[in-house]
Amino acid sequence: MRSYTAGMVPAPEKLLLAAPRGYCAGVDRAVQTVERALELYGAPVYVRKEIVHNKHVVEQLRERGAVFVDELDDTVPEGAVTVFSAHGVSPAVHADASERGLQTIDATCPLVTKVHREALKFASEGYTIVLIGHHGHEEVEGTMGEAPEHIVLVETEADVDALDVPNPDKLAYISQTTLSVDETRAIINRLRERFPNITGPRTDDICYATTNRQAAVKQMAPLCDLVLVIGSRNSSNSNRLVEVARELGAESHLIDNEAQVEEGWLRDKRVVGITSGASAPEELVQRLVAFFRDRGTETVEEFQVVQEDVRFMLPKAIRQALAAPSA
Repeated sequence: MRSYTAGMVPAPEKLLLAAPRGYCAGVDRAVQTVERALELYGAPVYVRKEIVHNKHVVEQLRERGAVFVDELDDTVPEGAVTVFSAHGVSPAVHADASERGLQTIDATCPLVTKVHREALKFASEGYTIVLIGHHGHEEVEGTMGEAPEHIVLVETEADVDALDVPNPDKLAYISQTTLSVDETRAIINRLRERFPNITGPRTDDICYATTNRQAAVKQMAPLCDLVLVIGSRNSSNSNRLVEVARELGAESHLIDNEAQVEEGWLRDKRVVGITSGASAPEELVQRLVAFFRDRGTETVEEFQVVQEDVRFMLPKAIRQALAAPSA
């Protein structure tokens, strides 16, 4: 017979673990980049911004000798090994790093690089570019920096309605890679309604991992009384997972780890769904599962929606250093 601590509500009967969840290929590549840089060059290795938006990952790397900085100012010594985060940086940041003689390693996700190339292509062809994204997000800042005089940012359909562009027939759109699939589709549809001749990228900018994780939550949420999303507050794709679950009627909360689960959330909850944002490591999911098993939950099931097999090579600078003969 199960026993409960005073004030503790009964454990849920079942956990559903969304699959896919957690690390995407771009995040895995970025984290490995910092780890390999520390192994190759020793501490400190400087990282502009958080390498990925996850407190746990950043703290682990900090403990190993990574130094996270907001900008490449005087806190980064000339010639220092410096990694650019998965979210990408503008050409101005690259130029600043070169001027200061920094030994840079670019861990920008290849799917973000794709969006940067689209921005440059459309700008070179004379288009006004509508970037769908969130103001202030590092990925958006990096993309806008590729062609600032050509790009306008929209966040909502209302922003589209307020758009005033020089030539409606010379208009293109691109998007941040970590947005809500449905919300972005609605904005694109509104753009096409207002500007029938607008053009876009040949393939969707929203990354496969964002799409797949949202698809898994869409199928899982209706089966759950509660959906817990592991991810940090500044993780765009993690926040979107919470929104997707809530839109389907499930109570949902974003947590960094199991310590943030509130007792009141679990009252009368039979089935709890668990997923994690693309920058959250699997160990945090397993810690949350252990938390529920300790309370008495016995049934834990994987809820597989899509199989992922995407892998990205490490940055060229790391691959060359690893291949170099030892002195």
